[in-house]
Amino acid sequence: MWKCSPWTFFPILYSLFTAAGLWVVWDGYKDPPYISNAGDAPPASCVFSQVMNMAAFGGFILGVLRYLQLKQCPCGNVGSLLVISLACIGMTLVGNFQLSNHLTLHDVGSRMAFGLSMLYCWVQSVITLKAEGRSIVAILRFLMSAAVTICMLLYFSLPVHGNLMHGARAQWALVMLFLLFLSSFAFELRHYHFQIDCMDDREQPHSH
Repeated sequence: MWKCSPWTFFPILYSLFTAAGLWVVWDGYKDPPYISNAGDAPPASCVFSQVMNMAAFGGFILGVLRYLQLKQCPCGNVGSLLVISLACIGMTLVGNFQLSNHLTLHDVGSRMAFGLSMLYCWVQSVITLKAEGRSIVAILRFLMSAAVTICMLLYFSLPVHGNLMHGARAQWALVMLFLLFLSSFAFELRHYHFQIDCMDDREQPHSH
């Protein structure tokens, strides 16, 4: 009988709910807008902020779980946790400082979220290759990392040439591919169980 850890469902549910939240923000637009534009004005901005805050929190938890899972593999593991943590901070900046409210902080958060997310994909792909060899999961992660990188380049280059609609599509594809990448952690987490041990180190009072 096939058994797996309950943690295997966490990255899958995280990706599904984050994607669903972003699609709710998109609702009402005929063509795909830039995500930041869709979540710029109320009431969509309220939903957008909540989605990004929850996504940042969930992404950080997933990054910590991945770090604990690979704790015996020091190569790039600590740096990987730092990268995803900073990317999650970028998500909160994007969600809480909309374009019309604070453009500078929004852009800083956007570059942190997208740039560091892309870096995280590559670092995790390399770690997977070193930990598991040329497995199917490692190959798929390298392919997804390459796709994320291509979407990133298109996202930044297409608007420069006036092609805003395709630039927005590249941004949405970038986000969905990154969520798909995170959901792939379910393959490893299905074998792991995590627990928190609480201990009281205080000295017991002496009886007289």
